[in-house]
Amino acid sequence: MPVYEFRCESCGNFEQFRRMSEASQAMLCPTCNGEAKRIYSIAGMMLSSSLKSRIDGSAEPRIIHRPENQKSATQQRYCNSDRGRPWMISH
Repeated sequence: MPVYEFRCESCGNFEQFRRMSEASQAMLCPTCNGEAKRIYSIAGMMLSSSLKSRIDGSAEPRIIHRPENQKSATQQRYCNSDRGRPWMISH
């Protein structure tokens, strides 16, 4: 039998084993015998600590700082591009 979570207005939340056929029915609070409604929550997942840290870290973009005087790879490739090409002699 699965565990279901219920909320009593006066006592708070509690969990109870119930049959699946009785899942949608209201239940009596075990403390005050008042009516308690079922709470729907997200299912928990068991993750390893390394996987959890990878998932948490993937949501944030990485900020990479580059010194201002350093040229990017594109700038280095196209600036002074005639140095390695002896056949491109200017007229």
